[in-house]
Amino acid sequence: MENKRCFANRFSDYKGSLVPSHGNELGAPTILKTIDCILQQMPAQGGQEGGLYGGLAGVAYMLYHVSQCPVFSAHKDTFLRRASSIIESCVLYYDREQDRETRASFLLGGAGVYAVAAMIYKAAGRADFTKALDKFRELCDICVPLGFLECGSDELFVGRSGYLCAVLVLKQKLGIEVLTPAQIKSICHAILESGKQYSKKKRKPFPLMYSYYGTEYLGAAHGLSSVLQMLLSYQDYLQPADRDLVWQSVDFLVNQEQNCNWPPELGEVIERENELVHWCHGAPGIAYLFAKAYLLSKKPCYLDTCIRCGELTWQKGLLKKGPGICHGVAGSAYVFLLLYRLTGNSKYIYRAQRFAEFLSSDEFQSGSCTVESIYSLYEGLSGTVCFLVDLLQPNQAEFPLFSVFV
Repeated sequence: MENKRCFANRFSDYKGSLVPSHGNELGAPTILKTIDCILQQMPAQGGQEGGLYGGLAGVAYMLYHVSQCPVFSAHKDTFLRRASSIIESCVLYYDREQDRETRASFLLGGAGVYAVAAMIYKAAGRADFTKALDKFRELCDICVPLGFLECGSDELFVGRSGYLCAVLVLKQKLGIEVLTPAQIKSICHAILESGKQYSKKKRKPFPLMYSYYGTEYLGAAHGLSSVLQMLLSYQDYLQPADRDLVWQSVDFLVNQEQNCNWPPELGEVIERENELVHWCHGAPGIAYLFAKAYLLSKKPCYLDTCIRCGELTWQKGLLKKGPGICHGVAGSAYVFLLLYRLTGNSKYIYRAQRFAEFLSSDEFQSGSCTVESIYSLYEGLSGTVCFLVDLLQPNQAEFPLFSVFV
């Protein structure tokens, strides 16, 4: 029976040698050609809404990411100039945004735009990058009240975890602690308190749980895994008792595994023929939490869980929903680059190479879904470009704006 969600993986697995056609000489022209395609597909006017996820800000981030790769040093200034002009229009759009909550959103609103603007301006040598940081910093107070969003205040796209994730990215890219320890603690405290209250109210058998639009998601996009990932990333700011609650919740999530995968929401039973194997929902996104847990604890059980995520992704990760990183082939392939950095095993570079190869195959081109914002970072080709660039530098590879190595 044909799988509705993924193509069959017909590649033979790693036999001890990488794919010879994936070096810098051949990879770079494909990347440059794809960037040209993206810039032609972008809307001539508009497109600032949608933030980093689906708007032009994601294209600006992609151009910044490519500009930082030594392979493209000859194009660095050109890419940074274009990135600057794109992100400037997005900054102006969110400066005018009346909804304070939308402005504080990481992937769908202003917080992410200001963070990426600061990174681009700094890379371009502009002194006004500090103004973008100031705008980002001003949003901190919006996130602290427990229920600042009716839909759910703690998840990655629009909630507190996303804001903390942006702080982490800024620290990594700029070497700057944007918030004071007191500000970080206040946001962490709000996430913890919110999770404790929800778990108690709903009588959960574990200490922290969250919902988004009334659904108890587990995955990276809106769910428990990315909230816990951010709390682990800031565990030095937590009281020992709260740190224990976070680790208990991580172990609870380990135990929700169903044959190397996790259901989109708590308590669901996975239907094998219709299961979600995406970054947004399922093993390819939840793997990052267990990677963080492994890096902090060095417990082999967490690495073993990541490896199982990778095995499922090799089987079912050639997704039909497009080339992107949220629920597309590039998002699957990033799991292999994560596992390469965790293990040093070249098998995972090989697997990432095969997924890159599939992106240009006739089978994928003719059989995958049409993507509305084909230029976008999360659903379209900008995320694909980030992956292809990272395949050229696997020792630095990371899923865009979602670091586990800080």
